[in-house]
Amino acid sequence: MTTSDLDPALLAELAPTGRLRAGINTGNFLLVSGHTADGHPVGVSPDVAAEIARRLDVELEFVCYPDPGLLADAADRGEWDIGNIGAEPQRARTIAFTSAYCQIEATYLVPAGSPITTIDEVDQPGRRVATKGRAAYGLWLENNLKHAELVRTESIDDSFDAFVEQELDALAGLRPRLLKDFERLPGARILEGQFSAVQQSVGTPRGNLKAAEWLAEVIEELKASGFIAGLIERHAVQGLSVAPRADGPEGT
Repeated sequence: MTTSDLDPALLAELAPTGRLRAGINTGNFLLVSGHTADGHPVGVSPDVAAEIARRLDVELEFVCYPDPGLLADAADRGEWDIGNIGAEPQRARTIAFTSAYCQIEATYLVPAGSPITTIDEVDQPGRRVATKGRAAYGLWLENNLKHAELVRTESIDDSFDAFVEQELDALAGLRPRLLKDFERLPGARILEGQFSAVQQSVGTPRGNLKAAEWLAEVIEELKASGFIAGLIERHAVQGLSVAPRADGPEGT
């Protein structure tokens, strides 16, 4: 398919500058696993963006952000045409999301000697949970915890430090990262199961109605065809899985 085969209105929404500007969160090591010599991101997320640009038959430009919150904040500023980011209700106010193309299990790390043995036992009065505040799993906890107190930090490393230094009851995070933190804390435990699966999606600014519909169809094709599974295998990412099939864009 070439640009001549596509609806001009779609191209006007997704490539208003003549190229696809893809917002990439470089802070997620599962989705961005490295960089090229000239600084371009490498990994599952950049490859998804590259496939979308290929289908549009336009050049790709990466717009990189060190944090997903910063990427989301830029939705109204016209800095990117698509943003590869976790889909959460707060972000859906300004971003129209596809269904997820992959997902990451989020759970808790508890310190040595903790009486907490299950996910459900964390959300109890008097308990405090460290989390990176603007991460997708942090936003989920903000929406869903009823009793425990969230201790929000600016970065993942800060949340670990707060967990240790303030002797908090649990550290929330993505399981692959918690496995690394676990090694630094003798006697600590990672709880079985998950409180949430962070859904990694492709978003576009909310006014892009044609783009949202087209992107939703493309993402479902990429999951069904094995393209996403192939990217996960190619980049040897542990802790990332293909998201289940879903119907239609979320947040539209």
